[in-house]
Amino acid sequence: MTSTLAPQPVERAKPARTGEVARRRTRVLALPEARWAAAATVLFLLALPVQLTGAPAWTWGTLYALSYATGGWEPGWEGLKALKDRTLDVDLLMVVAALGAAAIGQVMDGALLIVIFAVSGALEALAAARTADSVRGLLGLAPATATRLGPAGGEQAVPVEDLEVGDTVLVRPGERVGADGRVLDGASEVDQATITGEPLPVPKGRGDEVFAGTLNGTGALRIRVERDASDSVIARIVRMVQEASETKAPTQLFIEKVEQRYSLGMVAATLAVFLVPLAFGAQLTDSLLRAMTFMIVASPCAVVLATMPPLLSAIANAGRHGVLVKSAVVMERLGQVDAVALDKTGTLTEGGPRVTDVRPLPGSGLDEEELLTLAAAAERPSEHPLARAVVDAARERGLHLPDARDFTSAPGVGVTAVVGGRKVAVGAPARLADDTVGTAVELEESGRTAVLVVVDGTPAGLLGVADRLRPDATATVASLTRLTGTAPVLLTGDNPRAAARLAAEAGIDDVRAGLLPQDKLTAVQEMESTGRKVLVVGDGVNDAPALAAAHTGVAMGRAGSDLALETADAVIVRDELAAVPATVALSRRARRLVVQNLVIAGVFIAGLVVWDLAGDLPLPLGVAGHEGSTVLVGLNGLRLLREAAWQRAMAGGEG
Repeated sequence: MTSTLAPQPVERAKPARTGEVARRRTRVLALPEARWAAAATVLFLLALPVQLTGAPAWTWGTLYALSYATGGWEPGWEGLKALKDRTLDVDLLMVVAALGAAAIGQVMDGALLIVIFAVSGALEALAAARTADSVRGLLGLAPATATRLGPAGGEQAVPVEDLEVGDTVLVRPGERVGADGRVLDGASEVDQATITGEPLPVPKGRGDEVFAGTLNGTGALRIRVERDASDSVIARIVRMVQEASETKAPTQLFIEKVEQRYSLGMVAATLAVFLVPLAFGAQLTDSLLRAMTFMIVASPCAVVLATMPPLLSAIANAGRHGVLVKSAVVMERLGQVDAVALDKTGTLTEGGPRVTDVRPLPGSGLDEEELLTLAAAAERPSEHPLARAVVDAARERGLHLPDARDFTSAPGVGVTAVVGGRKVAVGAPARLADDTVGTAVELEESGRTAVLVVVDGTPAGLLGVADRLRPDATATVASLTRLTGTAPVLLTGDNPRAAARLAAEAGIDDVRAGLLPQDKLTAVQEMESTGRKVLVVGDGVNDAPALAAAHTGVAMGRAGSDLALETADAVIVRDELAAVPATVALSRRARRLVVQNLVIAGVFIAGLVVWDLAGDLPLPLGVAGHEGSTVLVGLNGLRLLREAAWQRAMAGGEG
C-alpha cells in the first residue's frame, strides 16, 4: 500500500440513518395555498360561535364573507381560467354551489364547503412540495467535494461536479464516496445500502465497483472515476423518480371522473329550468326560485360528501394504527391493487444482521456459550455491523464479556484481540482459514454470512449471521396473496442466496435478486404493462423509483429514507408489516361504502329533482332533503371510524 493510502486523522462522519440526508423542508405556511386555507379556516371558526350565540347577522356574516373570499378566490379563479379552455371543473362548481347556498340563507353550509376544498388543495400542494424537497435532497447523499490525486501524488479538494472520467480520488475512512468508479488500490468495507439495499457493508478491494453517495468504512480507497457526476447512480435515481412521478397516470376520485358531464349537465339544466318557464310567461321570481331550488337539490355536494366520508374515515382509522395515507385518492387506489412487490432488507426483514447459528468445531473444546463469549469479547471494540450483531447475541444470552486487549482491525479481513490470555481472531473464513470448511460452506449456501472464530491459531467455530424476517412477514405475505389472488414478488439488491432463503421462509416463490434501482423500476413497469395494478412496499433510496412508478407505493417509516417516505403514497409509521394488507382491506371496504353512498345520494337527488320539475317543491323542503341525504351518507361513511373495522381488516376481512 502506498503512503498516500496510509490512514490519516479525519473527522468521522456522524452516524446517520441509512439514506438520510440533511435538507431544507418546505414550510407549510410558505405555500400560498396553505396560507389562504388557514385564513379561511380561522375565519370560519371565528364566525361559527358568533352565529350560534345569536349575535347580529352583520358580525358573523362579515366573517363568513371573508372566509368565502380567502378560501374560494383561488379555486374560483382557476375554474374561470378552465372555462376559458371550455372545461368546467368541480372546484368552480363547488364555489358556485357555496354561493348558491349563501343566496338562500345557508351561509354556514357554503362556508364549510369552501373551507373543506381549500384545506384539501393546501394538503395536495404541501405533498407536492415535500416530494420536490426530497428529490433535491437526494443529491446531498454525495459529498460536495472530493480529494483528487495528481500524477505526483499530490492531493487537491475539488467539487465533485468537476471530476472527470479517468481522475483518481482518495476516499478516507468514514467519508462518502464522491463518484462512481472502480477501486485501484486499498481495501475497506463500504455501506451501499442506499443503492442496493444490502444490510451489511460490502468488502471492496482492487477492481471492485463503488458508487457515489455510499459510505466508506475503516479502510482507505483510491478510486478511478468512471462516470460523470451527472451520470452517477444517485443522479440517475433522481431522474428516475422525477420521470416516474411525471409519467404516472393522473388519478382522481371516482366522482371526479364524471365531474365534467355532471357539471355541464347541471348548469344547462338549471338554465333551462329558469329560462323555459320565462319563455312561457312565468313570473321572474317564481322561475328564479324554482331554478335556485333545482340547483341546490341537484348540487353535487351530497355526491362529493358521499365519496369523502368513507375514505376520510378509513384514513383516520388507519392513522390511529400507525399508517399515514397521504390522500383520499391514495386510499381509494389501495383497494384497486392486484399485485404486490416487496423489498427485502428493512421491509420483509428487520434490516439488521442477527446471529442465527453458533457452531463450535469438533476438537475445539468449546461449547456454544464459550465460543460466543470469546467472539463477542474480541468484537466489542469494533464498530462493524457484524461485530454489533455478535455482541448483541452474547448480551441476549446474558453472557459476561471479559475485557479484550491488543485489539486490531483489518478492513475486509476481521479483528484480532487477546481475551483472557488467548489470542482470538474473528473474520471471514476465506481470509482466516481454508474456505472449504464444511460448516462454512453449509452456512453460506443457506444464505447466511459465515464468521470464523480462531483461537490461538486454531479454527474453533463458526457463527452464522443473517438478516431476520419480521415476525409478521409470513402472515403478511399470506394475507396479501389472499387479497390480490397472487403471491407477492420479492425485489432486492441483496445476493441471490440470502434473498432465496428469506423468500422461502416468508412463502414467496418469485425472487428477483441483485437488482439496482433501475432494475426494480423496470420490474415494476413490466408488471404494470400487463395491466396489473402494482403495490410496491419498500424503505430505501433504492426503492424510490419503483415507489414513484407503481400504482401505489408504501414506505416503511421507522428506518425509511427521506426520499422513500416522501415518494410513497402511504407510510407505515410503526413498521408493522401486517398493517399493509389491513389497509388494503380497509380501502376495499371504503370503496364499497362509497358505492352505497352514491346510490343513496343519487336516489335523493333524482327524487327531489323530479319533485321540483314535475310538482312544486318548496325551497325549505328541498334544502332539508338535500341536507338530509348529506347527513345520511356522511353517517354511513363514518362507520369506518370504529375500532371493529380495523380489527376485521387485520383479521383478513375487508372492514
